[in-house]
Amino acid sequence: MHRGTPDLLLHIVARGRIGRSPEAELVERYLKRIAWPTRVTELPDTGGREPDRVAHSRRVLLDEKGEVLGSTAFAQTLGRWRDDGVREARFLLGAADGFGDAERAEADLLVSFGRATWPHLLARAMLAEQLFRATSILANHPYHREG
Repeated sequence: MHRGTPDLLLHIVARGRIGRSPEAELVERYLKRIAWPTRVTELPDTGGREPDRVAHSRRVLLDEKGEVLGSTAFAQTLGRWRDDGVREARFLLGAADGFGDAERAEADLLVSFGRATWPHLLARAMLAEQLFRATSILANHPYHREG
């Protein structure tokens, strides 16, 4: 069992600006509730450069071709990475055209929020909620109810 403060940074790297919007408020609401360190980096829709990767990190692409993980399985993945000494879990939300095959091949995990197409701002809010839910599951907090 993990003891102490989690050292795993949950880093969302997203294409597009969320600005001041209801979706931005949702993202902020969930990220504030996470006890783990979090960061959000916004990149322009085109161009811009992803921040340099840190050692012992994992890249997760939110991608329509990704695996549909239940909340408990998602939490278990984060817990395993935390316990294995991973320093950063980086979650990438691509531009409107998504990711190419080369980017998918470099990822440690591809995750999908189902087969429906979601607007980027909603996908970011959904990711923030799932990160909060996952950390709540790992902390045995009653937020998540399964069944």
